[in-house]
Amino acid sequence: MEDQAEKLRELMRKQQNGFQETPVKHKESKKNRIITITSGKGGVGKTNVSVNMALAYARLGKKVVVMDADLGLANVNVMLNIIPKFTLYHVMRKQKTMKEILVETDYGISIVAGASGLSKIANLTEDERQYFIDELESLSGADIIIIDTSAGVSNNVLDFIAAADDAVIITTPEPTAITDAYGITKIIAAEFIEKLNLGLKLVVNRVRSVTEANKVADRMTHIAGQFLNLQVDYLGFIYDDPLVSQAVLRQKPFMVIDPKSRASLCIQHIVDRMEKSEPRDGSGGFGNMMRRLFGRA
Repeated sequence: MEDQAEKLRELMRKQQNGFQETPVKHKESKKNRIITITSGKGGVGKTNVSVNMALAYARLGKKVVVMDADLGLANVNVMLNIIPKFTLYHVMRKQKTMKEILVETDYGISIVAGASGLSKIANLTEDERQYFIDELESLSGADIIIIDTSAGVSNNVLDFIAAADDAVIITTPEPTAITDAYGITKIIAAEFIEKLNLGLKLVVNRVRSVTEANKVADRMTHIAGQFLNLQVDYLGFIYDDPLVSQAVLRQKPFMVIDPKSRASLCIQHIVDRMEKSEPRDGSGGFGNMMRRLFGRA
């Protein structure tokens, strides 16, 4: 397990010395990457992680789209203080195109606002579903597509997890959050982990210390390996930083308010770890997203 604390200390030293990081140049890839961010329960900071990860990717020169796939309580736009005129609902109902609802933000990322009011993807007619698939093609120019799901294990959540190259599970050190994170991991394993060869990853949010984070991660990865025969890659942790709650109140990402904060450096480290890894089957990309998302219908 990589020593994130040492990496963060190194980043902090560079920031304090006035070192300006240049975008990391990674191997050229013709394929984009689909990352679904999910959690077993609400209130663990999933949307915050999604938005700030997107900003960290943008700092690397990536073209990023965040899709709010919470079909009940969409809030990506709320965190960015954006009031969208149209949402994913209008695309699914064939009332608007994806390009018409895509919102360019001031932070170098684009968002697709969530489809509040649509309970299930399965409720779409065949005609609406095909239209939705065709419209999703307009996102294929993005390097990174981050899908922020609702919490829990509804069919909608599983559909969007199935669509991903990587699924990142967010938990906190709270016992209920850990239990629910294991629960969704177990369901993912039972549903399609072997069939889709999904890269399953873990982030521990709101930790007070490195020891606390490692304890949670060790427990999760050990149980998944022992009882589910499943490899869960630990990406890292995010400190319980007061800046995060302040940023939520200000409706502005904490990566923007203070890129040198402890939470921001943690996000930067997590994205660096993601960039060093490849989708597990080596065949990630938008085409597979379409096959996976609606192959389960």
